[in-house]
Amino acid sequence: MRIIAVEEAFVTQSLVEAWDEILSGSEAEPGFRLMGNSILAKTPINQALHGRLADIGPNRISQMKSDGIDMAVLSITSPGVQVLRDADRACHLAAVANDELAAAVRAHPEHFAGLAAVAPQDPEQAAREIERARHRLGLCGVLINSHTHGHYLDEPQFQPILEAAQTEAMPIYLHPREPGPAMLEAYRDHGLYFATWGFSMESSLHAMRLIMSGTFDRFPRLRIVLGHMGEGLPFWLHRIDNRYALQVRIGGIKPLQRMPSEYFLENFVITTAGFTSAPELRLSLDVLGPNRVMFAADYPYEDAKAGVDFLHSVDLDEATRARIAHLNAETVFGL
Repeated sequence: MRIIAVEEAFVTQSLVEAWDEILSGSEAEPGFRLMGNSILAKTPINQALHGRLADIGPNRISQMKSDGIDMAVLSITSPGVQVLRDADRACHLAAVANDELAAAVRAHPEHFAGLAAVAPQDPEQAAREIERARHRLGLCGVLINSHTHGHYLDEPQFQPILEAAQTEAMPIYLHPREPGPAMLEAYRDHGLYFATWGFSMESSLHAMRLIMSGTFDRFPRLRIVLGHMGEGLPFWLHRIDNRYALQVRIGGIKPLQRMPSEYFLENFVITTAGFTSAPELRLSLDVLGPNRVMFAADYPYEDAKAGVDFLHSVDLDEATRARIAHLNAETVFGL
């Protein structure tokens, strides 16, 4: 059975240098500075991690084969270019990353596909980069690392990005990062800003902002991908609909054209990234159906082989297993 992993990270040297420059100054976002003091610190463990992120050549392919993965859909690692204040530089670094990614895909088309990085700091340039990524680079989607300096894609200034993604049929992978400045304080303690909790809370908030703002009434063909078994939202959909209906009845919010859960079931696809647990997978399949769950290993942050072994061993009918393993990714990303 072919296995495609769709949340597989890489990094460029120019982006690492930009991160180091930001962290050496005084204007780094507080959440990013926390990240710099942990996963970006120059420790032996992190240096090994960096080596795996930087490799999108034969060594990565060899590791994929060892793990049992046939194709990786590669994307820039969090927080990408979105921590830069200089919009032109952010756009340049995104384009450089996309050029490097496209070269790797051309060199190994049977093993790699790619999601484009964009800089929401300049929505018009980001829209043009989506078009370039589709037509000139052959990339198959876009990855955005949640908020950009505390701003979210439902805000009006980002409409060019959403328009381009819909027009070019480029799914947006809404990837987590640490909570934005307005949220961070409550997450500082106990490491809660990190992937244990804060990452999913940040990205699920972003997804809910898109739903509740009416974004999908304006862009009905826009497709959003959420990792980590949907960042908890499949569990919450009934409650969200219930309380949304109450808010509409009491005049607290304007009604949408559809119920919130309907947008999630129509416009979102989720991945298994970071999950090797049967109950969560069963719930997600029950809620979304077998056509809206894709396999992701989340390499190099997770044990990719453990993810593959779980996919092979979990109690599923073979048609559903094939949909999760590769068929859904082939459909969503046009592979």
